[in-house]
Amino acid sequence: MNFQNKTVIITGAANGIGKGIATAYINAGANVVLADVDKKAGESLQREFGDKALFVKTDVRKEGDIQHLITKTMEHFHQIDILINNAGVSRFTPLQDLTVEAWDDVINTNLRSVFIASKEASKYMKNGGSIVNIASTRATMSEPNSEAYAATKGGIVALTHALAASLSERNITVNAISPGWIQNENYEELRDKDHAQHLSNRVGKPFDIAKACLYLTDSENNFVNGENITVDGGMTRKMIYEG
Repeated sequence: MNFQNKTVIITGAANGIGKGIATAYINAGANVVLADVDKKAGESLQREFGDKALFVKTDVRKEGDIQHLITKTMEHFHQIDILINNAGVSRFTPLQDLTVEAWDDVINTNLRSVFIASKEASKYMKNGGSIVNIASTRATMSEPNSEAYAATKGGIVALTHALAASLSERNITVNAISPGWIQNENYEELRDKDHAQHLSNRVGKPFDIAKACLYLTDSENNFVNGENITVDGGMTRKMIYEG
């Protein structure tokens, strides 16, 4: 897949899955805008990528920061073709200890940011643009003390198909990806049983999510729209009974 002459904005791009996504688009020839609150890591990645990358410090909880991100992108690359809404936090807090303020912070970081960034970036997308929202398998399954995180990821999945409907008249596709266990670092320290519990017999890596992003944003794949693609090595399709 060739993304020459395409400009991609990636939120939460400085580390983890976001860094893997950014690397994949750079390797595919795209111009990449690295949006992250981590200034040191973001600037380091920009230097690594060279002239085809731009780092813009962005706190996605703030509407003004996202608007600034869009403005800087247009000033530097003069177009926006693809938006990857990847920024997010996972904070697991016992229900009775979860304050409204902490709830709002997770909602604003994970979910509200997707709405704002999609709204602002889509203003500048020409026909045929693409948006991908990073959700989670926890949109449909849970463990204790994950209320805020689960709510945001479920919201992202619903927001995805709503945006796909609203932006269809401009031929902008909107899809979501729900990662399972993606190991961002120290992969070699994982145990055999960590890998074996997956139907794919391994734990995921950031590039697994990056490849799904490339697929969903390739112009030839625009018949996939409003969808949520689970990339989890088969874990959510596995029947688990202790014998």
